[in-house]
Amino acid sequence: MQKLVEIGRMFHDRNWSLGTSSNYSVVLGRNPLKLLITASGRDKRSLGSSDFVIVGDEARPLDAAMPDPSAETWLHIACAKALDAGAVLHTHSVWSTILSDLFFAQGHLPIEGYEMLKGLTGIRTHEHRAQLAIFENTQDIPELAALISQRVTARAPGLEHGFLLRRHGLYTWGRNLAEARRHVEILEFLFEVLGRRLQMAPGQLPSAAMDRKDASWPA
Repeated sequence: MQKLVEIGRMFHDRNWSLGTSSNYSVVLGRNPLKLLITASGRDKRSLGSSDFVIVGDEARPLDAAMPDPSAETWLHIACAKALDAGAVLHTHSVWSTILSDLFFAQGHLPIEGYEMLKGLTGIRTHEHRAQLAIFENTQDIPELAALISQRVTARAPGLEHGFLLRRHGLYTWGRNLAEARRHVEILEFLFEVLGRRLQMAPGQLPSAAMDRKDASWPA
């Protein structure tokens, strides 16, 4: 729990988890599933022991005295089960919010050619082409969780290291909390690089995004 508290403070300081946005979880057990997750509506810069809840695979607190879990608990459960993740971290950065909207029509965010890609588990060269699937920010979280589980089972591309929710943010995971935190740091760095590059060269936007570019995008 203390490590999640520290992560909340660090992510807040980096503008990835402002206010009550974001949610974090760690798997405590798998048979049956037990997940420690942030409670709903808590400020991530000042988390304490009362700001966490333990849930089972039905997304309900195992103790009635515990607070309500995050509204997106089903997504954490889906990642823990389908991806065998030991920890799941969700951030709401400026760049992930923008890029998830700009690339939504393409269905995924492509990232290639950057040295920092090697910080993602299993990637050994900067020449790797990574992609993150982008899902619509539906409010039907159980349905979205089921869709993600189906895509993972079908080995669909774009779910190796994380995914984006449109105009919302990043979900990523790891075998343990340290790996999940590293993935957040790597991906958020790459999001900012891509975003700033597009600011300097907007002609490199994907064609689908260019078709609906509005006047506010830098020319």
